[in-house]
Amino acid sequence: MARGAEVTATHDPTPTVRHDPDGGVQSWWDTFPIEEQTHPATDAPWVSVSGPRQGIVREPALRRGRIFAQVVAGALLVFAVVGVGGSIAALRLSEREAVTEASTIADVMADGVIQPVLTDGLLTGDPKALATMGQVVRDHVLKAGAVRVKIWTRDGTVIFSDNTQIIGQRFALGDDQLAVLAQPRTVAEVSDLARSENEFDHVVGDRLLEVYRPVWTPSGAELLFEVYTPYDSVKQRSESLWRGFAGVTLTALLLLVVLLAPIGWHLMSRLRRASVQRERLLERAVDASAQERKRIAATLHDGPVQELAATSFAVAATAERADSAGRSDLGDELRELSGTVRSSMRALRSLLVDIYPPSLTGSGLGAALTDLAQTAKGRGVTITTDIGDVDDLALDRDGQRLVHRVAQECLRNVAKHAAPCTATLALRAEGETVVLEIVDDGPGFDAEELLAAPAQTHFGLRMLSDLAAQGGGLLEVATAPGHGTRWRLTVPARAEGAPE
Repeated sequence: MARGAEVTATHDPTPTVRHDPDGGVQSWWDTFPIEEQTHPATDAPWVSVSGPRQGIVREPALRRGRIFAQVVAGALLVFAVVGVGGSIAALRLSEREAVTEASTIADVMADGVIQPVLTDGLLTGDPKALATMGQVVRDHVLKAGAVRVKIWTRDGTVIFSDNTQIIGQRFALGDDQLAVLAQPRTVAEVSDLARSENEFDHVVGDRLLEVYRPVWTPSGAELLFEVYTPYDSVKQRSESLWRGFAGVTLTALLLLVVLLAPIGWHLMSRLRRASVQRERLLERAVDASAQERKRIAATLHDGPVQELAATSFAVAATAERADSAGRSDLGDELRELSGTVRSSMRALRSLLVDIYPPSLTGSGLGAALTDLAQTAKGRGVTITTDIGDVDDLALDRDGQRLVHRVAQECLRNVAKHAAPCTATLALRAEGETVVLEIVDDGPGFDAEELLAAPAQTHFGLRMLSDLAAQGGGLLEVATAPGHGTRWRLTVPARAEGAPE
């Protein structure tokens, strides 16, 4: 609010407030010629004093159906995550197990089937050795599930295969294959069918499991035994593992949801009852506060105010008797005392209006704002109002109380820091909001400096900020030293009883 020493207004035009063509409000200050305006508060930039409090958020009402839908959506999300993760895990596990099983089968075939019939004749391409090996492979290896068999020499020459087209061809062995020959062991992996050696293997499937290990002829020549099995076994094993995993996991999750449902329902019921109880306690606290304010106001009105009025009348009568007795000096002192008592009584009545404005609950916001303006007039402020039809403003009870409190604090600070001065109070609707404006031609102040480091003594400014924040409104000020002050409160329009 305006700060500084008291000033005397140099102009005293008839205060008016009118609407401009754009739908805004022109104060009496805007009607002055430019050269006569010494306090253009409207030219100062707007500074936000307080917006809706960030820490106070209106949560939507608890609805069991909504909570239940969220729980179901969460459960479906968990099922989806578990399903995808389980599928990937099952695929990897089944592939690992299939590779391990293929390695074991290949070892058995190499030691029990291939090694006994392996002769040095294969090294020279002996037809009899090739026929014997072919018969054994067809009867015992291919029928056991293998789809391709190859036997290599160290230089990469294929000396036997169930596909006779590649017998005698030479291919470069891979590093893994050479490592197996250098350090005998069994290696199994998913075959890379893009290699030249697998040119004829696409006819047996897009993906194959490949197992290779060393074998030895009777003379001790080291050869590489390689067998391919279908990748379908991995898919079948993966599906089997997934069915078992999914059945157990999803059943457990579903059972968990079923068990938690009544607990969650009970907790929601308790939370809802607690929320309703809290709202009722808040309502009772507000009602109790209003009743207490009303009681204090009634006590002051029926007690000290009436006693001050009686004292004022008694002192005035005593002053008349003193004049009749020729004690005019005493009569003057008594009349001065009577005036002081009357001033105290008026101040106390103004305080009653501040503590409990009966017109706000009785006659409505318009009458309450008019009473505030009348109170300000008694404090050295020449004020005019432009309130209009308050019934047309979509303000609920909380919004009306907020507008009244902010107007009360603003006018109180006008009277305290700017009087004697001239001011306007306007209340209007702007779209989906209701705007309260209070303009004075007082000395103004540096808003940025005061808001950056508010002193502990500036209680009114902190109160205005808290009022607007707690009520969900936006409070702004436009002021500068020597240029008057303009306050603007913007409140969301909400009709009485409308959902928030």
